[in-house]
Amino acid sequence: MKTVYIKEQKVALGNIFCIGRNYTEHIKELHNVKPEEPVVFMKPTSSLALESDDIQLPTYSFDVHHECELVIYMAEDAFDVQENEALDYVGGYAIGLDLTARDVQAELKSKGLPWEKAKGFLTAACLSHFILPSEIDDIQQQEFFLKVNGEIRQQGYTKDMMFTCRQIISYLSRVYGLQAGDIIYTGTPAGVAAIRSGDELELIWPDKIKATFRVA
Repeated sequence: MKTVYIKEQKVALGNIFCIGRNYTEHIKELHNVKPEEPVVFMKPTSSLALESDDIQLPTYSFDVHHECELVIYMAEDAFDVQENEALDYVGGYAIGLDLTARDVQAELKSKGLPWEKAKGFLTAACLSHFILPSEIDDIQQQEFFLKVNGEIRQQGYTKDMMFTCRQIISYLSRVYGLQAGDIIYTGTPAGVAAIRSGDELELIWPDKIKATFRVA
């Protein structure tokens, strides 16, 4: 069973839910259509990579992109939860990378096929440790960064989310149901770009989290 860390405590990992197209500027840069409800996809737990793991680029792609995101850890099962209660089920927050084989994704989308091959390869779900909800005043007033080789590539503000954390949790709880241990990647801001072998990626949530990943 895969595990993740809240502070220094090891906890079980359940499903990996991901939200696409949740920041307007990212929708524009990929020429996508603004969704009327959350765009949901999933990654296999085998795609998880923690800070001690190197990123392994898949041999079948030549254009793997970084997507830096806020990630939610569910501490309790959640079914048909109302938005005003949604954050009561959260056990922690982290910063992660939803790595995407963009060339493969584009081909699959053109054929009307699912994206798993582009989103679910080994180490495609990079993740920092989690911090406790009590350490955060307002989750919709947070800023995070991604640096690649020391240069800022992405800068996100959770206030810019089209669907808030409360809305995402409520929606997933009603459509799929959420279980303790599930994690949710909440979408990426603009600035996605390709990564290469030898790159060093730093995930930064100022005064809270810093995690580094190297591309093998």
